[in-house]
Amino acid sequence: MPAFDWLAQPAVFPWIALLLGLCVGSFLNVVAHRLPRMIEREWRAQCAELAGEPAPGEARYNLVVPRSACPTCGHRIGALENIPVLSWLALRGKCSACGAPIGLRYPLIELAGGLAAGYAGWRFGFSLAAVGAMLFCWSAIALTAIDLDTQLLPDDITLPLLWAGLALNLGGTFAPLGAAVVGAIAGYLSLWTIYWAFKLATGKEGMGYGDFKLLAAIGAWLGWQALPLVILLSSLVGALVGIALMVFAKHGRDKPIPFGPYLAAAGVIALFWGPQIVQHWMPLFA
Repeated sequence: MPAFDWLAQPAVFPWIALLLGLCVGSFLNVVAHRLPRMIEREWRAQCAELAGEPAPGEARYNLVVPRSACPTCGHRIGALENIPVLSWLALRGKCSACGAPIGLRYPLIELAGGLAAGYAGWRFGFSLAAVGAMLFCWSAIALTAIDLDTQLLPDDITLPLLWAGLALNLGGTFAPLGAAVVGAIAGYLSLWTIYWAFKLATGKEGMGYGDFKLLAAIGAWLGWQALPLVILLSSLVGALVGIALMVFAKHGRDKPIPFGPYLAAAGVIALFWGPQIVQHWMPLFA
């Protein structure tokens, strides 16, 4: 047996993918926290340049530098405190230095990254489709966290996601290339049309341009045939969550609710179970 054939075994690969996904999930926490701040710093630098002013003197800040630290006391996170999920449990959800609470969101994102990767490894086996599904799910998790925090869907994620979908479908990994190209176009234009129709009718913006790009990326990955299901699922979940927030959390009607998380969730559902849903459930709506 060749040296690495053991990695492709159905009883092994999903567990390797799970462990990898947990580690990537830890990095996704960094992305969700830092990327919006990196974008803000870039905006400030561009504004200063346009105004003919010197660039703000800010310390180096990216996805790697500086090291992760407690936002309350500045304690640097060591390697043993950065083990996905297990460190949070061992620390009982508190900083080891000052005892400040560490949000439940951190282990949940790590767990989501791990479970998504593990399921992709089990569903698609040792294949390019499994790797693609992992990348899609990890991107969806990062975009969800960022949109919930800032109501932004950064081009730094949505545009590479779109091109990655088209590249993978050069060989028809998830959809024929023609369907992927049409899916990217139709995904963007469908929400763009709804945006302008709503704006012309009400004078208000119902969604952001990031939503257009995210649906275009989903179309590039899954093909245009998946778009009706994705739009239906995201709209239903978004409506239910919005009503629940207004009823139980006293969420004001004028307060915007990000749509990106529902698109991302619908895209993941369509990626894994789209054909089965269309086959078994869509006839009920018809």
